[in-house]
Amino acid sequence: MPLSTESQTDNDQYILIASLDNARNLSNILKAISLRDHAIFNATQNGLKVTVEDSKCLQANAFIQTDIFQEYTIKEDAVGFQVNLTVLLDCLNIFGGSTVPGVCTALKMCYNGYGHPLTLFLEEGGVVTVCKINTEEPEEPIDFDFCSTNVTNKVILQSDSLKEAFSELDMTSEVLQITMSPSHPYFRLSTFGNSGNAHYDYPKDSDMMELFQCTKTQTNRYKMSLLKPSTKALGLSCKVSVRTDVRGFLSLQYLVRNDDGQICFVEYYCCPDEEVEEE
Repeated sequence: MPLSTESQTDNDQYILIASLDNARNLSNILKAISLRDHAIFNATQNGLKVTVEDSKCLQANAFIQTDIFQEYTIKEDAVGFQVNLTVLLDCLNIFGGSTVPGVCTALKMCYNGYGHPLTLFLEEGGVVTVCKINTEEPEEPIDFDFCSTNVTNKVILQSDSLKEAFSELDMTSEVLQITMSPSHPYFRLSTFGNSGNAHYDYPKDSDMMELFQCTKTQTNRYKMSLLKPSTKALGLSCKVSVRTDVRGFLSLQYLVRNDDGQICFVEYYCCPDEEVEEE
C-alpha cells in the first residue's frame, strides 16, 4: 500500500491510525448510517464504533472491527471525537468512488487527540490527496438500555426477503406495524397508507427465516420516517436480526459483507410510536 511509505516519525505523532486498501469498505458502511450530519466516533482496541442519532428516537451504530483494516494502531484505551459525516463521506469519495475492477482508493485515517483534525490521506493511481476535517468533543450517545436479557422476541431473516416485503408494502404509511408472536401470524409487517392496509407475513418455518424465537405476542408501531434510513443498511446486508424488548423498543441489526468478503455490523435502535393493544 503506497501510503505506508510515510515515515515512522509521522506516524508517531498520532494516537489513532487506521488504514484501508479500499476506502469504499469504510464509505459504504458509513453511508448506511448517514441519517444526520454529525457522527460520533469511538475507537477502542476492538475497532471503531460510529454513532448517528435522530431526534432522540433513533440511533444508528456501525461496528467496524480491527481486522477490516490493514493497519490499526491506537495508543489509548479509548479515543472519541465527533465529525461532520457528510464532509467525511465527500472526502472518502474524492476520487469518485471508482468501481473499475482493480482500481481502489487507499485510505490512511489519522487522529492526534482533542482539538486536532481528523486527517485523511487518500491515494489512487499515484495521486495522494490530504483532507483535514475539524473534530469536536463527542456528545454522549443516548443509552437506549437495550439489553439481551430484556429481549422478548427475535427473528433472523435473509435480507432479500425483507427487501421484498418493503417493495410490496405501502411506504406512504406513516407507521410500520410489527407483530411478533409465538403463534399465527408469527412475524407480520403492516402498513396503513394511501392504498389501504397491507400485511406481509412470514411463517416461522419459512426458508427466509434463519431463526425464530418469540416468547410473547407483541404489536408495536414505529414511525416510517425513522425506519426509512435503515433501508440503506438493508440494501448492503445479507442478513438482518429483528429484536424487540419488553418496552417494544426495536433493534435492527444488519450483517454487511464488504468488497473483500469481511463482515461488519450496522445496528439501528428505534423507540415505538405507540403500542397496539391486543383485542
